[in-house]
Amino acid sequence: MMDWIEGIKNRERRAIARVITFLENDHSDSELLVKELERLTKKAYVIGITGPPGAGKSTLIDCLITTLRAKGLRVGVIVVDPTSPFTGGAILGDRVRMVRHALDENVFIRSMGSRGSLGGLSRATKDAVRVLDAAGFDVIIVETVGVGQSELEIMHLVDSVALVVHPYSGDVVQVFKAGVMEIADLYVVNKADIPGAAKMVAEIEQYVHLTNNHDSWSPSVSQTIPIQGKGIVELWEQFQRHRVFLEESGEGVRRRREQTVREVKERIDAEFQAYLQQYFQEPACKQQLEEVWHGAKLPHQFAREWIKSHLIKQDREGIE
Repeated sequence: MMDWIEGIKNRERRAIARVITFLENDHSDSELLVKELERLTKKAYVIGITGPPGAGKSTLIDCLITTLRAKGLRVGVIVVDPTSPFTGGAILGDRVRMVRHALDENVFIRSMGSRGSLGGLSRATKDAVRVLDAAGFDVIIVETVGVGQSELEIMHLVDSVALVVHPYSGDVVQVFKAGVMEIADLYVVNKADIPGAAKMVAEIEQYVHLTNNHDSWSPSVSQTIPIQGKGIVELWEQFQRHRVFLEESGEGVRRRREQTVREVKERIDAEFQAYLQQYFQEPACKQQLEEVWHGAKLPHQFAREWIKSHLIKQDREGIE
């Protein structure tokens, strides 16, 4: 394991890939590895790219990588794909769209399966960000599949969120209702050479004007045409503008504190679910469930008694 850490210190691609896989598979020694990674953390700038299928997110990221590399920045990319229900692995393989960067030692691209996590963001994604940060990447891009209520998760993982749409997305408020519009720090109208782009920009700007309280950050609306390389530099400038805002306003620290609290809650939930799954296999539990089945005890009564007895027991005995 320490060989892997040394490999990450030396920015070895094979070591980076192996550590991400190790953490993704949730081995028992993952905690020790994460602890070592935290000592190497350099606080990279982490940006999230989300939006509906067909918006051109991967092509946009491909061009963004080119722009960042031209500035001498090392770039890590995590593409969160849908998960195969049979293998648990990522099935889209969006990396093929970024294949031209494969031989660049200062670019690392990894697809990760969602594994059923809400919104496609697996718990291992945060650990993957840690690995890339520890390896010295300056900018880490996280792309999530699709968009919807569950994609609100991305705001709990990155510093800045860009919501990518295209002119064929239709009425923007209808497409991105239920709070998804509100998570964006930047809006990107991609494929802006398509008719309807100006209308889409106007709709988003109107939305921003109506919903922004003008006391803090006002999201920008960028137009990009990746196949022509247009608007990419300007988009990065908007990301940089937001990064400065995060640092100067203290919003960046506040967000990362919230992300830490959320991760702790998620880890507790995962541990509890594992414990619960094991308990339900025990004969004593099956016997008690029979009482519920036959009506001797109500489900919520059983649950309440179970929580009281087990939490009190854990508190008295101490949690290892």
